[in-house]
Amino acid sequence: MRQIFLDTETTGLEHKFGHRLIEIGCVEMRNRRLTRRHFHRYLNPDRDIDAGALSVHGISREFLLDKPRFADIAAEFLDFVRGAELVIHNAAFDVGFLNAELALLDMAPVDTVCHGICDTLRMAKDLHPGKKNNLNALCERYGVDNSHRTLHGALLDAEILAEVYLAMTRGQESLIIDLGEDSIGRLDIGAKTSSASRRQTLQAKPASPEELAEHQKVLAAIDQASKGRCLWLREQAPR
Repeated sequence: MRQIFLDTETTGLEHKFGHRLIEIGCVEMRNRRLTRRHFHRYLNPDRDIDAGALSVHGISREFLLDKPRFADIAAEFLDFVRGAELVIHNAAFDVGFLNAELALLDMAPVDTVCHGICDTLRMAKDLHPGKKNNLNALCERYGVDNSHRTLHGALLDAEILAEVYLAMTRGQESLIIDLGEDSIGRLDIGAKTSSASRRQTLQAKPASPEELAEHQKVLAAIDQASKGRCLWLREQAPR
């Protein structure tokens, strides 16, 4: 299972009005483990940045003047996300901008090369209806440290989103165990173990006489409290 956690920063809120991407940040996760592979680029948008957007991410046009344009990195970006599931908070926004940039290059939408798109905002709204579900609120709810997030940044937000996603989905994928990198006996979900080999590791240990005696005491107490309705004692009785 390969997932790419993705975030972007832009010159404004609406790509339909000609706003452009100025930053793309992606981090890779395989089988619920961050691989430390990432894709991060600042982009020259060839246009001004709205004051409102600048106050959110703090990326100035002057800083971007010597950065590549989206056309220069499009193929590299698509190669990085190809075949993976994209995990994005408020996916419609980021995917809309990505597809607008790709359309300018006569290239197919991003969802044609990836293995699907997961919107963690929609997921959070389903889990926590009626509550704030922005990234800061989710960090507070799930105990994810975001104290270093003074401004929005695509790579930083993608890294934080990966931690939030793990917290939101913990326990939902029973075949994947979240252990440390150096843990001994770490589960390899790519390996198939036969039912026969699993049975060989199980050992039946009979109860001791003392444990059996204590068990009978518990059953007697249950039988007394239920006025003779202890089913276990009924099953034990000779027929």
